[in-house]
Amino acid sequence: MDVATEVGPAGGRREPSGSTARFDTGAEDGPAAAAAPAKAAPAASGRPAGGGPATTLLLLRHGETPLTPHRRLSGSGGPDPALSETGHRQAAAAAAALAARGGVRAVVTSPLRRCQETARTVAARLGLDVAVEDGLREADFGAWEGLTFAEARERHPDDFAAWLRSPAAAPSGGGETFESVARRVAVTRDALLARHAGRTVLVVSHVGPLRTLVRLALGAPPESLFRMELAAASLSAVVYRSDGAASVHLLNDTGHLR
Repeated sequence: MDVATEVGPAGGRREPSGSTARFDTGAEDGPAAAAAPAKAAPAASGRPAGGGPATTLLLLRHGETPLTPHRRLSGSGGPDPALSETGHRQAAAAAAALAARGGVRAVVTSPLRRCQETARTVAARLGLDVAVEDGLREADFGAWEGLTFAEARERHPDDFAAWLRSPAAAPSGGGETFESVARRVAVTRDALLARHAGRTVLVVSHVGPLRTLVRLALGAPPESLFRMELAAASLSAVVYRSDGAASVHLLNDTGHLR
């Protein structure tokens, strides 16, 4: 989702089959129960072997769209909104911060318009091209596209409750499950790590995919996604060593927007 209440994919290929991770239906922003202890994340199949330099994925959430302040579900199955004026300013601020930081060698983005606009602003400042990765798109929220959480719960109470309880449940109207989102995000991550080994890559995407990348790096359970805040145009970073170990070095940095 691309709103302040976005909830990231709750499943992943590293979860045991038949996982029964549950989500608190009484809170839009996450489960009330504490998350289980994190396990060490196994190596991704596409990561370089040996003692080469680490690879860094800088994670940039796109800037605001007109839907963001209203906290509406905005995935890949409904309208494809552009950045708002605020979103364009946020993208420019992120571009300036990344130019000052230096070191970015490639820019990849979700195919959705809000991400491409953000990515192009940054890439122009850095003098880089933009590559589109379909696996970085946001989930399809089916019949809930454009609704607030409260509206989706009111109109489809049973489906909504099931969706919060299980990463295998789909939104009403044929939306995408959290498990499916996490699988394609992991495949995309592995391809990026293999293609850009030892480099720093800017990944412009949505709350769901970006939370998933952080969760998988931590080896954390699905419900941990509900405990991460990723504001519009925020920066996070995950570093992957060549031996397969991953660590989160930055989360939800919005200092460049102040």
